[in-house]
Amino acid sequence: MALSLLSASPPLRLRRSIRRTSCSLFAAQRAKRNLLELISDQDRGLRTQKDAARRDAIVNAIESMAVIGRSSVTTGDSLSATWRLLWTTEKEQLFIIEKAGLFGTRAGDVLQVIDVKRRMLSNVITFPPDGVFFVRSDIDIASPQRVNFRFSSAVLRGSNWEIPLPPFGQGWFETVYMDGEIRVAKDIRGDYLVVDRAPFNWRE
Repeated sequence: MALSLLSASPPLRLRRSIRRTSCSLFAAQRAKRNLLELISDQDRGLRTQKDAARRDAIVNAIESMAVIGRSSVTTGDSLSATWRLLWTTEKEQLFIIEKAGLFGTRAGDVLQVIDVKRRMLSNVITFPPDGVFFVRSDIDIASPQRVNFRFSSAVLRGSNWEIPLPPFGQGWFETVYMDGEIRVAKDIRGDYLVVDRAPFNWRE
């Protein structure tokens, strides 16, 4: 009797649930792979600015990821991390990345550092070996996927100097998809962001 119970097939409802989960995971992996392939040669978004067709394809891929992640909660503790820029449409960030050479330097990692418990966010652009520009923000969790932010301070820092800059602005962003490797977001201005979890933690 025990052998019969162990060898019996799972109930139909369970089998259907397992099948749906497997299909969802496969769809997520396929959509994620497609997105990463589309942005892989786009120089963090610089090339996309001159390629409307590629931009549309990437945005469509992001919207597909949003459909997959629409019922997920992305504003919990797992949002806390040092996130490294892979691709964006944010013109200000792309301008700094592109024009860094005019100041005798280059842009290194572009990061978004989030601490949900401390309600803090820092947008960071590094200029190796010692330079960094970062903007601090206070954040509030507004919904399962939306975070409100308000800029609180900004700093341009070198190896032995620092210049405080006046911060301004507020808004929100929604993390429409997140897993153990990447995060995909869109914001109040209609900009898009794709980042991965950096293999390090950035600290001021």
